[in-house]
Amino acid sequence: MRIYFMGICGTAMGNAALLLRECGHDVSGADSGVYPPMSTTLEAAGISIMDGYDAERLAALAPDLVVIGNAQSRGNPELEWLLDERALPYCSLPELLGREILGKRRSIVISGTHGKTTTTAMTACLLRAAGRDKAGWLVGGVPRDLPSGARAGAEGEPFAIEGDEYDSAFFDKRSKFIHYAPRILAINNIEMDHADIFRDLDDVLRTFRHICRIVPRKGWVLANGDDANVAKLLPISWTRVLRVGCAEGCDLRIADFADGPEGARFRLEWQERSFPVALGMSGLFNARNAAMALLAAALGAWPELELSALPLESLVPALATFQGVQRRQQLLVDRVDLKAVEDFGHHPTAVAATLEALRARFPGHRIAAAFEPRSNTAATNIFQKEFTEALTLADAVLLSPVHRAERMDATRRLDTAAMAKELREMGIQALAAKDSAEILHELNVMAKEAERQPLLVCFFSNGSFGGIIQAFARAQCQGMAAPCA
Repeated sequence: MRIYFMGICGTAMGNAALLLRECGHDVSGADSGVYPPMSTTLEAAGISIMDGYDAERLAALAPDLVVIGNAQSRGNPELEWLLDERALPYCSLPELLGREILGKRRSIVISGTHGKTTTTAMTACLLRAAGRDKAGWLVGGVPRDLPSGARAGAEGEPFAIEGDEYDSAFFDKRSKFIHYAPRILAINNIEMDHADIFRDLDDVLRTFRHICRIVPRKGWVLANGDDANVAKLLPISWTRVLRVGCAEGCDLRIADFADGPEGARFRLEWQERSFPVALGMSGLFNARNAAMALLAAALGAWPELELSALPLESLVPALATFQGVQRRQQLLVDRVDLKAVEDFGHHPTAVAATLEALRARFPGHRIAAAFEPRSNTAATNIFQKEFTEALTLADAVLLSPVHRAERMDATRRLDTAAMAKELREMGIQALAAKDSAEILHELNVMAKEAERQPLLVCFFSNGSFGGIIQAFARAQCQGMAAPCA
């Protein structure tokens, strides 16, 4: 089949294009401003990429199917031609994945507000550690422990995929994960997010109830046993449920958690057995991610075994060497006096948890948090109080202007000046910058003073942050014999 991807250079679209190419399809696509790294990866795989959108060109190509990316909307010339002429079939990316990939494999869907990318990458690594060499995966990021972010694997084998609750396409407002036919559904946590899609927390819970309804009788729901919102989905009578967490009564229980410079250390209690886990990453949330991935991978790798016979302990060594995903607590500068970390956090809970983990990982460091309000939720004032509270865990806070602030009425927009003022009143150094360049300047000044007290800079952004993350790392690594990190 000849498949054309509209918006092919996005992480999810590009990885899906690679999957379909691996399955033997003839794949091509277009994007507005072809850009690396995805464009480079696609071209290396022999996938043709066109720059910009052209209705006449699409008509001449006449593919068998057009996949419309989540970022596409009315006004795109190719999209308008598709709707006018009805000459070619089209679908959303989640629908394509469900039909061509997941329906033919044993789908392990990793869902939740936070931790999906890391937990999906962990699950894929653990499936390989379990000997499932033909397992597949689709990770919504760049994993550091896998050969690529996507692999088709073989039909009938387990397939780990990040299950996003965001909508599928401009014409399909169902959550993406509804298309993913889960055999195993992991629910890491649930909070209000994506305010452009969901009205409130009840609306978010509604879509999670929908995906729970399509888990088969012989499938599994793995629920975070510490999360009050996940508990609202229970009990579930039509399939099997296991709870993962620190609370008494969890089926896979985290005990004796401790955090430090070497990472997280804890015990897992399972089926009257107990075994230690050493994790290279910090934070209780990563311990939960690891426990969830461990159980999901074991159930996926050995579906024929009774619970008591699952050899979870055999997979633990793979957790100790897991490096994570780029832009998730990724260390960019590693000097004695200065550390710089990039993190994807764009929700107050994620920001707070990361700052707590970094405090444990780098004791004695002064922490400067640089935050870019970029996502459709972070740019609004819906979580202004919560973001301010989360950022009190830093010693200095630098706030960039709201990304594309002109799209939003001022009454709904995050007020970074008010946040900085409130933080200063609490004794925290805080700046509401006029642009990202001002933040870069301030951080370079702070770095010069790091000899007096070691400094840790953490960049929080789900976007480019105006290029200052890479600029800061380059500036602080200049003159060193080897790259900082």
